[in-house]
Amino acid sequence: MHPVTLIKGDGIGPSIMDVAVAVIDASGAAIQWHEAEAGMSAYEKLGTPLPDATMASIAATRVAFKGPLTTLVGEGFRSINVELRKTYDLYANVRPAKSWPGVKTRYDNVDIVIVRENTQGLYVGLEHYLTPQKDIAESLAVVTKAGSQRIVDYAFQYAIANGRNKVTVCHKANILKYTQGLFLNTAREVAKKYPHIEFDEKIIDAACMHMVMKPEQFDVVVTTNMFGDILSDLTAGLVGGLGLIPGANIGEDAALFEAVHGSAPDIAGKNIANPTAVMMAGVMMLNHLGEHAAANRMQAAIETVVNAGVYVTPDLNPNSACGTREMGLAIIDAMR
Repeated sequence: MHPVTLIKGDGIGPSIMDVAVAVIDASGAAIQWHEAEAGMSAYEKLGTPLPDATMASIAATRVAFKGPLTTLVGEGFRSINVELRKTYDLYANVRPAKSWPGVKTRYDNVDIVIVRENTQGLYVGLEHYLTPQKDIAESLAVVTKAGSQRIVDYAFQYAIANGRNKVTVCHKANILKYTQGLFLNTAREVAKKYPHIEFDEKIIDAACMHMVMKPEQFDVVVTTNMFGDILSDLTAGLVGGLGLIPGANIGEDAALFEAVHGSAPDIAGKNIANPTAVMMAGVMMLNHLGEHAAANRMQAAIETVVNAGVYVTPDLNPNSACGTREMGLAIIDAMR
C-alpha cells in the first residue's frame, strides 16, 4: 500500500476530491489515504491554515494529493502552496497541457509540458520598501546555478522518460543579464549532456507569441518560476482552461499533486464543479508511485468520458444535466 496524505481543501475542494478518490480507488491502485487539513477550513477549526499535524503527515508519507486551498488575505503565509514547496523543496512544477478531442478550442494539436522552477526567482519573497513613505518598493530575484541545473536536468529526464523529443528553455537573458543569463547559460551546459534531445531557446515574450500562433512547435518547456507560472496558465487556455489541467510539485524526497485552479466558493456545494483537473493530477500521482497500469486505466476512462461530452459537468457541456458526482460515476463505469 502507498501511504498518501489527502488534503481535500476549501470551496469545491471536498466535492471534487471525493470524486477523485473514488476514481483512484476504483482504478485498482493500492493507496492508503491519510486525511489532513489545510487552508481556510483548517484555519477556522484550528487557528492555522497549515497545521503541524498536516506537515507531519506529509513528512511521513512523502506524497500529498491536494484540492484547491483558499489563502488568507492579510495574514498567515504568503501562500500555503509556496510554503509547502519551500518546506519540502518541491523544486519542479510540472503541468502538462494536451488537447481534448471532445473539448472545443481554437487548437486541436496542443501537447505541451511546462516544467517550472518552483523555489527560486522572484517568488522567494525578498521584498521591501525603500522609503519611509512606502512609495518605492523593490523585489529581488534569486537564481542559482545549482537550482538551474537541477530543473533543466529534470526537464530533459522528463522528456526521455515520456518519449518526448525537444526541450525549449524560455528566458529573458537579453535584458536580465545576470539572473536570466545564469539560467540560460546553465541550460546550455546541461543540454550538452543530452545530444539526442533537440534543444531550443526562446525569449519569453517571443515564446508567448509563438505559443498562440503555432503551439505544435513546443514539446517540453523549461523556465524560471514567474515565467513558468504565466506560461502554464497560457497553455491551459490553449486546451480549454484550468479545469482540465493537473499539476505536480516534485522534490527529491517528496511530491505533491493538485488541481491548479482555485477553490471557487461561489459554486461550492452545487455539484457542478469539474473534477477533471484533480483526477488527472491523480493519474500523475499514480505514475509517480509506479502504479502505471492503474494510471493508464484511469486516464483512458477520463478521456473516454470527457471526449464523449455526455456525462460531464456543465462547463464542458452546457446542455448536460450531469454533476460532479455523476461524472465520477461515469468514469468508474468506463474503467469497468
